[in-house]
Amino acid sequence: MTRKEKAKEILNILNNIYPEPPVPLDHKDPYTLLIAVLLSAQCTDERVNKVTPELFALADNPFKMAEADVDQIKSIIRPCGLSPRKSKAIHELSRILIEKYNGEVPADMKKLEELPGVGHKTASVVMSQAFNEPAFPVDTHIHRLAWRWGLSTGKSVEKTEEDLKKIFPIETWNKVHLQIIFYAREYSPARGYKFEKDIITQQYGRKSFIKDYIDKK
Repeated sequence: MTRKEKAKEILNILNNIYPEPPVPLDHKDPYTLLIAVLLSAQCTDERVNKVTPELFALADNPFKMAEADVDQIKSIIRPCGLSPRKSKAIHELSRILIEKYNGEVPADMKKLEELPGVGHKTASVVMSQAFNEPAFPVDTHIHRLAWRWGLSTGKSVEKTEEDLKKIFPIETWNKVHLQIIFYAREYSPARGYKFEKDIITQQYGRKSFIKDYIDKK
């Protein structure tokens, strides 16, 4: 079975389990999504969603955020971790959005990646979920399962993204990356893993992974 054939079968299963996967981070527009995704670095979506109501009550647009005190931003977002760096990035990118883009979040991958605190994955999420432009953000869950399912070599996040873009149709990218994340959390986590529950890995998993799992039991 080729990787493309395997991807098609896996996609059918994911579509049955998660026909309409929701966006995990609470937001109301591209700006609040951008901030939420930035905060999610090394932090769970659940924790971000607990922090952002207070942050967006303080400032839910770049004009208000640029006027806010960095220490106040840092205090609010502290539970998300890396608060000194993230608070400066949020304040600075808000100022740049005002100066360069009239307070609007640009629907452009390269322009997003130029913003402080915004890497390729964050930019990809914003392009996909805020602007509905085809993108395939790869987080740790997707990186793990792409290797586990034999869809990528797993040598790097960049390679995983490249491989997945080749085997999944472009019109599925925005949906399937969310489906894989939800599946990973529910059926194929890094910790507390139970092979008996992981129906996709049972059928399409990398043979070496399955053998290692069985040998350890």
